[in-house]
Amino acid sequence: MSSPRVRPALVAGLGAVALVVAAAVVAHLHPTDVRVHWPPLHAVWGPRFDVRLVPAVALAVLLVLWLPGFARRAGWGLAVLGTTAASWAWTMALALSDGPYGLSRVTERSSEYPATARTITDVPGFLDEFISRIPVSAADNWPIHVAGHPPGAVLPFVGLDRLGVTDPFWIAVVLVTVGATAVAAVLLTIDELGGRDLARRAAPWLALAPLVVWAGVSADWMFAAVGAWGLYLLARSAVRGSVPAALGAGVVLGYCVFMSYGLVLLGILALTVLWIARTWRPLPWAVLSALGVAVVFAVLGFAWWDAYPVLRERYFAGIASERPYWYWVWGSVAAWTCTVGVATWAALPEWWRRWRDDLREPLTTLVAGGLATVAVATLSGMSKAEVERIWLPFTVWVVAVGALLPDRWVRPLLLLQVLVAVLAQTLLVTRW
Repeated sequence: MSSPRVRPALVAGLGAVALVVAAAVVAHLHPTDVRVHWPPLHAVWGPRFDVRLVPAVALAVLLVLWLPGFARRAGWGLAVLGTTAASWAWTMALALSDGPYGLSRVTERSSEYPATARTITDVPGFLDEFISRIPVSAADNWPIHVAGHPPGAVLPFVGLDRLGVTDPFWIAVVLVTVGATAVAAVLLTIDELGGRDLARRAAPWLALAPLVVWAGVSADWMFAAVGAWGLYLLARSAVRGSVPAALGAGVVLGYCVFMSYGLVLLGILALTVLWIARTWRPLPWAVLSALGVAVVFAVLGFAWWDAYPVLRERYFAGIASERPYWYWVWGSVAAWTCTVGVATWAALPEWWRRWRDDLREPLTTLVAGGLATVAVATLSGMSKAEVERIWLPFTVWVVAVGALLPDRWVRPLLLLQVLVAVLAQTLLVTRW
């Protein structure tokens, strides 16, 4: 593999740092309040250093030294499992550097999904009344985070409640465990489309991306996993001509849209998968089964197309209307930079060069699809701040671009990725 030129990579990496610094400086100097406490991140300054951080950092260093070689030499199945386990372990270790509260602090809030899930005794009734309780003017309106998502985001927590998983800590463990499988799904998708060698190289970048800080405490990491498995099924269908896989992809991706309105943008990545595979044959089957999901929800009382306009009204009646578009259209990218890390930006010049040479190469084209979703999300104005968690379903596809970096850069830049995560974890108290 030829090494990318040093200067473009260095310029891109320094440009990423400059973007974050500019976002912070502009927010503090401009008279307009951008409506987050520590711009561009939804966080507050709160330095803390606990002895529990030591084993987390030790684990990260061990993974930096071990994972690149393991992912390249181990049997393929073992490499996927090992990388997924590494992602889970690093996420857990970093979150637990704040103690058990580091995992449970989000899931124990009264405004979050688990609290609402505990109140639901009749799922069809819940779906039937959902839209009427979105407006802030409703006497019994949903908490902001529940109202801001379709009811499919709450239903997994209803299932956990029925299974007896009610402790906020263990709910968070489930989220981290399910979310970590996104790593496996991305690797398997790249492989299915013909890029196993690059998938092996991408493995450590997926496991050690700074997004881990937000993955450990966010349901959006679970959304990322569901979306990634849907795209894997679509890739499998496209490559192997499997109608059942296409139908499964439609069901999974269709359900994603009922977990988060923004996940309709996964359609860009779905089309990217089919473009790489050079076939559109799975599309009718996938669309058919996705529509089936929509019909089931509509029959039970929740019509996505009726809910979204109501949600927009609440969205712009709240803090979103106070967050200036002129700032967040690029400030969100600065916040996102903290989740992908400087190494991802450093790899973009080489990504651009290789993608221009082959617009269907699996890894580079999937990265292009991920970048396109981020671009559309920020330009739409429906993503203003808090993208550290909101864009996780797209981010997980972009961080794989580290596979294009030369071998001699891998461990130093992986250490830089870890450093970004540790600094974010120890210097800031994120809202998520």
